Amino acid sequence: MSSVSSYEAKTRFTELIRRVRRGERITITVHGVPVAVLSPVETQSTQSIPESISKIKTLRRGRTLGIAIKDIIEEGRL
Repeated sequence: MSSVSSYEAKTRFTELIRRVRRGERITITVHGVPVAVLSPVETQSTQSIPESISKIKTLRRGRTLGIAIKDIIEEGRL
């Protein structure tokens, strides 16, 4: 892992982002003291749309708001 000063990070931000996209972790320092780390985001597995909809339907099964949607809408119009 490499480190850069906060000033260098500010002036070379685009370059640092490119390096991070390639997998590098970069520590940002202020007066030599580490204060932040730029690191790649861990990728999450993506699901298909039908699979996501199915999971949402399963999650909401048996759950209610305790009030009808029509009543909620009417309440908002007062």
